[in-house]
Amino acid sequence: MQPLTESHKPSIADIEGAYTTIKSEIHRTPILTCRGINSILNANIFFKCENFQKVGAFKYRGATNAVLNLPLSEAKFGVATHSSGNHAAALALAAAKRGIPAYIVMPDNAPSIKKKAVAGYGATITFCPPTQQAREETLGQIQKETGAAFIHPYNNHNVICGQGTTTLELFEDVSDLDIVIAPVGGGGLLSGTATYAKEKNPSVKVYGAEPANADDAYRSLRDGTIYPSVNPKTIADGLLTSLCPLTYSIISAKCDGILTVPEDTIANAMRMVWERMKIIIEPSSAVPIAAIMANPSLFREQRVGVIISGGNVDLDNLPW
Repeated sequence: MQPLTESHKPSIADIEGAYTTIKSEIHRTPILTCRGINSILNANIFFKCENFQKVGAFKYRGATNAVLNLPLSEAKFGVATHSSGNHAAALALAAAKRGIPAYIVMPDNAPSIKKKAVAGYGATITFCPPTQQAREETLGQIQKETGAAFIHPYNNHNVICGQGTTTLELFEDVSDLDIVIAPVGGGGLLSGTATYAKEKNPSVKVYGAEPANADDAYRSLRDGTIYPSVNPKTIADGLLTSLCPLTYSIISAKCDGILTVPEDTIANAMRMVWERMKIIIEPSSAVPIAAIMANPSLFREQRVGVIISGGNVDLDNLPW
C-alpha cells in the first residue's frame, strides 16, 4: 500500500487551528489521577476524561470541527453519517447547534443508551443491519434523497484534527509524559493523538489499545495492509470498525505499537476505574487501562497519559 501524501495528513498546526475553531463549543475536560490505581499498576497515570465531554465522548470534538468547517452551500442540506453511537450523537448535537439537519444511520444492535441520545439531539435515525455494507448502502440512499454532506466518523481530515485537540489539552496540563495511550477502532482518535504527541515531543511513546477479539488494527500494522473488521465480538462496542487508508497511514508512521487485551481484562479495568475513581467509563475507554494491566513491564514507573474516550454505558448490560 502506498502511503498518502503528507498534504493529506493533519499536522500539529492543523490541530491547533481546530482548537481555535471549537474551543468555545466544547468542554475542556479534566485530567484526573488516582493514587490507588497508580499503586496497583505501578505507574503514574493521568486520565484525560473525555467521558465528561459533551455527549459523553471525545467524538464531539471532531464532529464539531467538521460541521463548523462546512461551507454554507453544503451545510444547508444537512449532514449524514453511519455510527454505532458516539459519533452519531456528536454529529447530531453539532448539527443542531449550527441549526442544520442530521441524518444518522445506526446498526440495529447499537446500545440503547446511544440510540436514545441520538434521538434526543433531534437527528433523523435510520436503522440497518450491523454490517459495513448495510451501513454504507443505507447512507448512500439517504444522501441521494437529501443532499446531506457525509461526515465520516474517522476518515475525515477535520474530524481527526478535532480529535487531536484532546491530546493538545493533555500536553498543556501535564508535562513530561513518557507514554500516551488511546483506544483504536477506526483510528481517528489515535491518529490525532499520535500526530500531536509526536510533533510536540518526538521522544514520547504513543500506543493504541485494542480488544484481542477485534484486533484488525494490530494485524494491519503487523502485516502492512488494512484488514477489515469482520464480525468482532467484544464488549468494547466503540471499537468495532477498521482502519481506513488515512488513519492507517498516520498510525503506521507515528505509533509505537498496538497492544491487544482480552475481554476479561477489559471488564476488570472498567470495574477498577468505577470502584477506585468513582467515575463511569464505557468499555472502549477501559481498553487502554487494560493494556497497562496486561503489559506491566512496559509501563512500570512511567508517566502515562490515558485518553478516556467516553462514558456512555448501557447500564442494563454491564460486563460483570
